[in-house]
Amino acid sequence: MPIDIEVNLRIPSLTIRSDGNKDVRVDNSSVRYSKRISVDGVPKAGDRLALSTRSGPPFECTVSRSDWHEEKSLFVVSCAYARRSITAEEHSALQSDPDWSPQLLP
Repeated sequence: MPIDIEVNLRIPSLTIRSDGNKDVRVDNSSVRYSKRISVDGVPKAGDRLALSTRSGPPFECTVSRSDWHEEKSLFVVSCAYARRSITAEEHSALQSDPDWSPQLLP
């Protein structure tokens, strides 16, 4: 039986290179992206989750923890982007996808 969870995704920072202009560094250390998905069971620390955006390629994240959130009545699964780096295209697809909500950390 599928269960709804909320994914809380941490992504790596990146540098966007441009011809002739100064490179732009995007620091993602204080932002998390969240999305609700259905899974077969609550993932545990160390598990990998397959995720996607509407316009970009699918990607994986590595689960760091799963916690029950009483007010939301669901599990919130914290995870990190599985690869060491993210491309500018993948970052743009994540930012522009209405299914993913950015949240700034305090």
